[in-house]
Amino acid sequence: MKINKVVVIGSGTMGSGIAAHLCNANVPVTLLDLTTEISQKAKERIQKSRPPLLIDKSKIDGINVGNINDDFKEVADADWIVEAVVERIDIKHNIYKKIFDTRKKNTIVSSNTSSIPISVLSEKLSEEDKKDFCITHFFNPVRYMGLLEIVKSKSSDLDKINYLKKFCEHELGKGAIICNDTPGFLGNRIGVFAMQVAMTEAFKMNLSIEEADAIFGRPMGIPKTGVFGLYDLIGIDLMSDVLKSFIKELPETDPFQRVAKEIPLITKLIKDGYTGRKGKGGFYRMNKQENKKILEAINLQTGEYSTSKKIELGIEKIDLNLLINRKDKFGEYAWSVISQIIKYSSSLVPGITDKFNDIDEAMRLGFNWSMGPFEMLKSIGVKNFFDRVGDVKGNSFLENLSKTKDENFYGQRQLYTDIETLGKIKPKAIKIDKNKSADIFRFKDFNIVEFTTKACALDYDSMDALKNATDKPLIIINESMQFSAGVNLKYTMEFVEKGDFKSIEKFIKYFQQTCKHLKYSQYPVISAPSGLVLGGGEEVAIQSNFVVSHTNIVMGLVETGVGVVPAGGGCKEVLWRWSQTDEAKKDPDYAPLQVFNIIGYAKTATSTVEALPLKFLRPEDKKVMNRNSLFEEAKKLLEENKNFQPPKECTFKLSGKPLKDKMIKSLEKLYNDKIILDHGFKVGEELANVLSGGDTTIDKQLSEDDLYNLELEAFMRLIQTEKTQQRIKHTLATGKPLIN
Repeated sequence: MKINKVVVIGSGTMGSGIAAHLCNANVPVTLLDLTTEISQKAKERIQKSRPPLLIDKSKIDGINVGNINDDFKEVADADWIVEAVVERIDIKHNIYKKIFDTRKKNTIVSSNTSSIPISVLSEKLSEEDKKDFCITHFFNPVRYMGLLEIVKSKSSDLDKINYLKKFCEHELGKGAIICNDTPGFLGNRIGVFAMQVAMTEAFKMNLSIEEADAIFGRPMGIPKTGVFGLYDLIGIDLMSDVLKSFIKELPETDPFQRVAKEIPLITKLIKDGYTGRKGKGGFYRMNKQENKKILEAINLQTGEYSTSKKIELGIEKIDLNLLINRKDKFGEYAWSVISQIIKYSSSLVPGITDKFNDIDEAMRLGFNWSMGPFEMLKSIGVKNFFDRVGDVKGNSFLENLSKTKDENFYGQRQLYTDIETLGKIKPKAIKIDKNKSADIFRFKDFNIVEFTTKACALDYDSMDALKNATDKPLIIINESMQFSAGVNLKYTMEFVEKGDFKSIEKFIKYFQQTCKHLKYSQYPVISAPSGLVLGGGEEVAIQSNFVVSHTNIVMGLVETGVGVVPAGGGCKEVLWRWSQTDEAKKDPDYAPLQVFNIIGYAKTATSTVEALPLKFLRPEDKKVMNRNSLFEEAKKLLEENKNFQPPKECTFKLSGKPLKDKMIKSLEKLYNDKIILDHGFKVGEELANVLSGGDTTIDKQLSEDDLYNLELEAFMRLIQTEKTQQRIKHTLATGKPLIN
């Protein structure tokens, strides 16, 4: 069989998200709802969505719309039919009858339910129809969340289930995990339990919501939203409904029942319309004081709001042992939450899955955890865990482990996929070097560099690792969500506060030298980016010899937003790419003016498709739908380039002052229109000086080093201004740009 056409029934958030992602994969899809008007409005929402559900807006043309009365004939020639209607079993049963009466033989039919068991969904189907039916539980937003849970029943045709899994993995880029029919499947069963434990323990231990979120966040390898922030993001009322579903489906003896009990404060919040970000606020809310927006947090004991306080824990990296052994309330809270998550997750094996590793992978893919419960246990250490955990009676997994005390119990990762991933390779590779910012692995005859800082921000140690790893072919790739969010601004500001600008200059020079070394290394260098590829992160990627990129990237040179110019070769490299166009060969000012607009406006691409016209990626760069495939594709490129020859150094001919005057003229218009202010003008002037070639003329040839020097000089002039320092401090404090 082959999936050439899909019909999605139900155009709500999930249905439209699934339809959009099928378009991303160039799979023809028809979206049906009660009326064509509803489907059409869903299509319009997809077009305007933020973050964008489409990797390219033109792909919207791949969605046909219709209604379930006039256009149900579309089901007849579909190869896969996805039901994504409201979570009411009577409505679903009526839709299934209509689908199975209309579909062609052997068509796969699936439901996107997150809570209704497959046994209930399929109870009115014939045994023959049950073979072709399963649950495909996508996570929201569909384009960005890696996890797809495919739930099978005893009647399912396993060949079809496996075919669907491979299709979703290779064509849609999903981490597809096959699950048993149990409440909440894998991701939600553990994820929601973890949230409830984190919440109930915060109430019990009298922690503020900011304190709980500070621990149940990055220090545990969990997204920074924490538990209360995540509740607000999902919707407090929706979470209440989810919990009611679990209470109904799970036996009274299940530990979930204890943590899912109704909390009076939450009931009151819902009643008063405080349902989270979609309502008036929730555990957090925005308030105005003296015409300024102030983030406020609720007091869990009194229900009163006050200005939210930032909690500094002094934790830069994930270290669970360091965290749980703290002699304060934070350490006590962390241990209580982590130990309960591990105990509960292990108690469900083999009930929800006989591969405990799948639970970890579901948490990575569906909740963006850095490590799942069993990896947490491995990280803490088996002996350390059992020295502290107490009674594990009735938990067969932990009982067995307590007897064997096997520190190597974990085995292989990512068993759910046949793809050769970085996660599978790292345990087999030799770690030949590491520092506080990066690890270097040797695998067979090539090296791997993985950044290890928060958001993979770059500093001197990151550059050291890259430079030291070029004694062999090199792949730069990370398991974390981001490739790199750019240079570590905090690191830079530490020098600023000491007035140590010489050290900043030394670092920028070293950054430039390293990027140039990557580009002209004896051996090929491949960057394999996903997530954020910003500023210095983009400079590393575009000065590598080859790029294999995940379709979900956010790529751009955004330095002007913090009051500096790209100084690691970003201006130089993008300028070189634009100078190779036909237009640039006719007009020497064409390329610099294009790049001036791109960098000046800090334009970003939110996909590989958007990156191409900006020249952030080249047509020959590889693009992959499945993030898991990045390593495999990068490795193939190394194999294809055994006879690699470094590129020739590029040169530039730029117009100098006449070109700079053109750029200044456009800045003056922006300034007069109040689109930019004084410092925006100053930053624009410095960028213009770099891209016009500084003190040059059109008949003079400039080298890459000349462009690097212009970047460095502009950067150093700007970093020493008070207004650039204000911009950086503001961005570090708020995550938002300052216009000054």
